[in-house]
Amino acid sequence: MIFVYTITFLLLIGYAFLLQFYHRSWKQQPEDSPPPSGYTPVTAISVLVPARNEEGNIGHCIASLLAQDYPQQLLDIIIIDDHSEDGTSSIVKEFEQQGVRLLSLRDWITAGQLNSYKKKAIEAGISLAKGTLIVTTDADCSAGPDWLKIIAHCHETKNAQLVAGPVKMRLQRGWLSVFQSLDFLSLQGITAASVFRGFHSMCNGANLAYTVAAFRAVDGFKDIDGPASGDDMLLMHKISGRFPGQIAYLKNRAAIVDTEPAGDLRTFLQQRIRWASKARFYEDKQVFRVLLLVYVMNLGLLITLTAAFFSGFHAAVAVGFILLKTLFEWPFMKSVASFFNQSGIMKYFLFFQPVHIIYTITAGSFGQFGRYEWKGRMVR
Repeated sequence: MIFVYTITFLLLIGYAFLLQFYHRSWKQQPEDSPPPSGYTPVTAISVLVPARNEEGNIGHCIASLLAQDYPQQLLDIIIIDDHSEDGTSSIVKEFEQQGVRLLSLRDWITAGQLNSYKKKAIEAGISLAKGTLIVTTDADCSAGPDWLKIIAHCHETKNAQLVAGPVKMRLQRGWLSVFQSLDFLSLQGITAASVFRGFHSMCNGANLAYTVAAFRAVDGFKDIDGPASGDDMLLMHKISGRFPGQIAYLKNRAAIVDTEPAGDLRTFLQQRIRWASKARFYEDKQVFRVLLLVYVMNLGLLITLTAAFFSGFHAAVAVGFILLKTLFEWPFMKSVASFFNQSGIMKYFLFFQPVHIIYTITAGSFGQFGRYEWKGRMVR
């Protein structure tokens, strides 16, 4: 065990330096100013929303899109129904008189022929899009009325070919919602810091924008259409390679998109396994190295936690390691939580450390092997 403890301690030190880099980068990135008074966008935007079995959320999402303070003649909203087995398409049709377009993926591909339906849905949407800038979000998301205007301003003033936007989990009752929110905050902080520094490619498809020209210049999802996930980060890596210096992170509170947390533990784990499944397809070596460091470090911590049940010495080491990990993460997490107005949940941060270690190893391991269920489908 001494060898395991030594390696874990050294990895914790390396992790501390990494977090210090993220924290410094997060703090140094200035918040984007709101568009000036009188600003009028000139960019035609197509918002794409892939949806599968989302009858409980899609109406709220569309209402959020229709409430955008954006010139109507420049806004194109397309909902792509991915073989839904509920009333999703019927709800979307209720908004057709308001300019919302419904695209059925059944007209493009038969169920059972693909592994990555979401990428196909986005491809189909782009082929019919009227805008020059694609904005993607999810069917369980909503945004404030200035969301699209802020994205357009960022794109126009920074000549950004891809804009990664902030996302936060809606905080609900129960420990699982709090845990998901804390986990998501860490991902968002790392996203902002890594994009700002050009350290590695990271983004979330719930709040993402890229030009049609950039999408076509990199041949879209060609060569990355295998995994079910990766419509965001894998595409971002291709675009950043083709357009260096033209990737931006939108650090603006008014541009935050809210997303729904998983409703139960099984759904949450399936979601995170789906996210982790794209890791082996990363060509961005920096993000792969970061993930490897985090995985191996947490594996050492998990072994330490297991050993804690067998002696007081091992228990003391486990407590010490967890306190160190918390100490290293706290300043960064506190700063990010403040930006997303979720500082209140930081009081649970230490309590969830053992849970996060177990979850990281579980999702990371299952994401690399075998199949998993998502939206009623078995995918890999």
